[in-house]
Amino acid sequence: MPAEPGADSAVEERPTVDGASPVESRPLRILFLGDVCAEPGRRAVEQELPGLRLELGVDFVVANGENAAAGYGITPKLAEPLYKAGVDCLTGGDHIYDRKEGWTFIASEHRLLRPLNYPAEAPGHGAGVFDCGVTRVGVINLLGRVFLRPLDCPFRRVLPVIEELHRSTPTIVVDMHAEATAEKQGMGWYLDGRVSAVVGTHTHVQTADERIMPNGTAYITDVGMCGAFESVLGMKADLSVRRMVEMVPVRLHPATGDVRLSGVVIDVDRATGRAEAIFRLCRPVVLNQPEDKQV
Repeated sequence: MPAEPGADSAVEERPTVDGASPVESRPLRILFLGDVCAEPGRRAVEQELPGLRLELGVDFVVANGENAAAGYGITPKLAEPLYKAGVDCLTGGDHIYDRKEGWTFIASEHRLLRPLNYPAEAPGHGAGVFDCGVTRVGVINLLGRVFLRPLDCPFRRVLPVIEELHRSTPTIVVDMHAEATAEKQGMGWYLDGRVSAVVGTHTHVQTADERIMPNGTAYITDVGMCGAFESVLGMKADLSVRRMVEMVPVRLHPATGDVRLSGVVIDVDRATGRAEAIFRLCRPVVLNQPEDKQV
């Protein structure tokens, strides 16, 4: 699978080892941002990510973008500013096709992934390899099946693709977009030692179970959300509660209060692809521009 260009990354200076350059001797640092939800989430990433890459010495950034368009889907117009801010790869999930105007974009944009276990005829692709300075990073997007659509089994679909990506790089990050925590944990154990990281997305609530698994895979059940936390999963709380209490099909709209940027930082050994560290990130963000009409 051909390598795709990533954004230039600024790296912090660290001591050299055995005469190697600072970049080659230190772990590869990957930032994975949780589901970017609607305008507040997009603006938080666009505003904070350039400085965050410099501050943390990040080499590669993955963000789940399937909720970028008012919580449902993604479009080229909304994706481009995220790339410009420093996102190297956008992943998807069960809402990836909610905006029909984005279907052609999904089919042609290699930096945007849709779940691997969709039918082969679905637009887009479920995995990619991306250039990252002196190394490469593989990314795989999977969609769970518990309480979601009856797609192909993600467990059976992923192994041949991992084998293919390993021909290009030892470093592979898996976005496991799923509803059930058990299914995410199962994927973590299934892929332990086979990939560098299994990062859960979809539920928008950051879990506190980040760890390095016994065979060297970084894992977290859910990385959280980039969006408004004064909400129900990024949507206005009053509308969400009414929908639950009255059981009527109220149209949900994105919330705007208490914007935060959530994610994890993962350090990976460049030679082996084994994770060395993982830590959570959850930062309040004061948006520095007045909000326009939400889209």
